[in-house]
Amino acid sequence: MIRVTIPGRFAGMNEFISANRTGKGNWNKANTMKQQDQSTLIASLRPVLRQKGIRYPIYIRYHFYEPSARRDKDNISGYFHKIFQDALVVGGWLPDDSWDYITGFSDAFSVDKENPHIEIDIVEVGEHER
Repeated sequence: MIRVTIPGRFAGMNEFISANRTGKGNWNKANTMKQQDQSTLIASLRPVLRQKGIRYPIYIRYHFYEPSARRDKDNISGYFHKIFQDALVVGGWLPDDSWDYITGFSDAFSVDKENPHIEIDIVEVGEHER
């Protein structure tokens, strides 16, 4: 198992949808947002994953530590799943994010007012026990 901790919090699905609905001249606002967030994730992943190869398929456990319980859980996790799994591909750690390489994922949620962050466990399927 490889554990990665990402500091802070990311935009939610509502913000991403809103960026997609921006006026005609700003059609790429959501794409820019996604690319910037993926770059941030790749920079956080690189020091941890540089030393370790990921043997796939994998199962991913996400634990979101939010500063409060104000955002809906699906709003918190939906966009982050997309950018994190895409970052694994763009960063070269997975060939793609299809069913062949990611068998599934689970979410847990907690409040940490002082230190919002996301803990992610990347588990090789042979290690995974539900």
